[in-house]
Amino acid sequence: MVNIIKTKLEFDNNLKKRIEFICNFCNVTPKIINGNIRKIDKTNLTYIEPHRVIIKGITFLVFNYSNTLYINNLSNKIELKDLEAFIKQLN
Repeated sequence: MVNIIKTKLEFDNNLKKRIEFICNFCNVTPKIINGNIRKIDKTNLTYIEPHRVIIKGITFLVFNYSNTLYINNLSNKIELKDLEAFIKQLN
């Protein structure tokens, strides 16, 4: 039987503050969901589930210590500095 060990991953405090600051500037409230580390017991397989930030119904995937945000999946990405312009474009 396969056992999956799930460990909660803490959101980097500096990154979280930067995202919240940008959202406050744009008058939106982000919903932040912490990611997880999933490890299959008795193997060396590990999956890092990214943090999710939901803004106006769009899910952004965020990894700690990275300035790149992924939109809905890992193929669409923007830089953190461009988040404000992206949010304003949604209006």
